[in-house]
Amino acid sequence: MTLRLGMVVAAALAFVTAPALAADKQIKPFIAVTFGGSTTFVDPDLVIGDRKLMIGAGFVVLGDLVGLDVDVGHGPGFFSGDPHLVLSSSVTTATGNVVLTLPRNLTEYFLRPYFVGGAGLMRVRRNDYFNALPVGETLGTLDVGGGATGMITNRTGVNWELRHFRSFGRDPKLSGISLGPERLSFWRASMALAIRY
Repeated sequence: MTLRLGMVVAAALAFVTAPALAADKQIKPFIAVTFGGSTTFVDPDLVIGDRKLMIGAGFVVLGDLVGLDVDVGHGPGFFSGDPHLVLSSSVTTATGNVVLTLPRNLTEYFLRPYFVGGAGLMRVRRNDYFNALPVGETLGTLDVGGGATGMITNRTGVNWELRHFRSFGRDPKLSGISLGPERLSFWRASMALAIRY
């Protein structure tokens, strides 16, 4: 049984890492809009469902069918709105993901679609006007989504993506900052410059 498991793991590693020498390596700086948010954190400005700007970058190593992706995004003013009860706030995500895509030879001159999913951390920060319910929490998060990349030249292209983030729930450290277990989820629609290196 141990030998069989070792063979399966070795085959999986060879499948993922063998094409790494010829892999498509990309950096993807992006600008995005978040929407469809929901949370159990107290939301004094009532803006959790509003569209918010997010910036970040992805780092991708893509084989013929399978790849790896590291995604980092930062959304300043995530809980801030018109009433100004929230002085400053932000949400930062950092995830590691597996990417599934179509073979490169089938999509070289067209959009190359892909599916992405993984896990990581989400940092939620909020300071309110009265400093009554400050939030500074790091939560585990899952992300899943898909997108497509179209190369304009051999080195540069454009990427469009839709991804959903959902934190793991846990009991709040301070009573009153969350209505039940701490949770935050939202959608992120992004456009990125894909740069091969």
